[in-house]
Amino acid sequence: MASYDLIVIGGGPAGYVGAIRAAQLGKKVACIENDRAGGTCLNWGCIPTKALIKNADLYLTMRDKAAEFGLSYDNLSYDWSKVIGRSRGVSDKLAGGIEFLFKKNKVDYLRGNGSLAGTSPSGGNKVTVTDAEGKTEAHDAKHVLLATGCKARDLPFLKFDGHRVLNARDAMTLPEQPKEMLIIGAGAIGVEFAYFYNAFGTKVTLVEMMDHLLPVEDTDVSIALEKSFKKQGIHFHLATKTTAASVTDGGVELTVEPAKGGESVVLKGDVCLVAVGVGAILPGGAEKLELTDRGYVKTNDRYQTNLPGVSAAGDLIGPPWLAHVASFEAIHAVESMFDPKHKSKKVDVFPGCTYCHPEVASVGLTERACKEKGIAVKIGKFPFQASGRALAVGEPDGFVKIIYGEKYGELLGAHIIGAEATELIAEMGLAITLEATYEELENTIHAHPTLSEAIHEATSDAFGHAIHI
Repeated sequence: MASYDLIVIGGGPAGYVGAIRAAQLGKKVACIENDRAGGTCLNWGCIPTKALIKNADLYLTMRDKAAEFGLSYDNLSYDWSKVIGRSRGVSDKLAGGIEFLFKKNKVDYLRGNGSLAGTSPSGGNKVTVTDAEGKTEAHDAKHVLLATGCKARDLPFLKFDGHRVLNARDAMTLPEQPKEMLIIGAGAIGVEFAYFYNAFGTKVTLVEMMDHLLPVEDTDVSIALEKSFKKQGIHFHLATKTTAASVTDGGVELTVEPAKGGESVVLKGDVCLVAVGVGAILPGGAEKLELTDRGYVKTNDRYQTNLPGVSAAGDLIGPPWLAHVASFEAIHAVESMFDPKHKSKKVDVFPGCTYCHPEVASVGLTERACKEKGIAVKIGKFPFQASGRALAVGEPDGFVKIIYGEKYGELLGAHIIGAEATELIAEMGLAITLEATYEELENTIHAHPTLSEAIHEATSDAFGHAIHI
């Protein structure tokens, strides 16, 4: 039985980051992963989907904008297997990079299923690892970090089969492109796949129970995305629930109706992607873990569970289910384990990003949330069609919307839809963290010509100072 200061169960953005941070603190660490280093995000989520979306962006640019840029070509086409293959190649390269980081930081990388197995002879935690051949070995750990993540939820009447009824992992590796795709759920996953498949000519229909696409985003952003998707030819049914489904060898039929009641209709597709949420993956031996009413692992302010010496971080402790949040949590969980004086932080302000076209990114409060909280605000907007850089690069769609408190002028929220939105949002996250006011944003010189000038202009607009609109 090998002894460790920390054993991490799960090798995704929480697991591998937590393991490496503990190793940096001089601890003896092992990380257990049953798939490949990087977890769902790197292998089957964030990274490969962005590779697919880049393929779609490039294809659409050539198809729809080449003439605008003075370019021409004959017989534009694509090879579906190579589109999918490039995505897998990117993931494989990065997974190998994390395995290198384990070696560099002297983290033992254990392949298999990790389980909690009670108290070890030393009084710590016993953790077992069962490999692909069924062989089990036990290890001793003073501390355990659970970072096993989440898996996609299906519907009671629509179970995943990997052929007609798909989860996100299935959807990114389809050997043949479907002619028609149904997608249930218009959150980030549903919207990104809708954009990708539509770009290559698949007829896509989204079904969303809430009133808008990306319902957690600011309403103005959602409405702008809906207009863009309509122009792109993506079909969607909002405020609509799926009540029944039929799966045959020929495809999938969904029965949908207005969420508030009304006449039902039947939608047909070759395949159906179900993107309605995720549920926690619990390791073996987790029967005594205290869970929330939604099945996520409960932790205190230092990421400790109810079991002695066992902490948890990442998706399995609940929303937001984001890789960057998981890494943040893991670092604080590990720091809390080995430094009693560490001031641990729970996630409060974090960026949310959706990589469709146009991109969507946000941080802080929406206008809707401010109204619900009774906060008086000043709101500024700047359209990218008034941005010299946006016009120069052929990306005039979208806007920046910034929300400031009326009384003190503090930054409360920022919402961007348009080119490079997911890159631009970082400045706004830093500004909120530093409790910046509109004066500080307005007095920060933004280079010209850049897309980030829109942040400065939107800030000026909130207080009647905008120059270029």
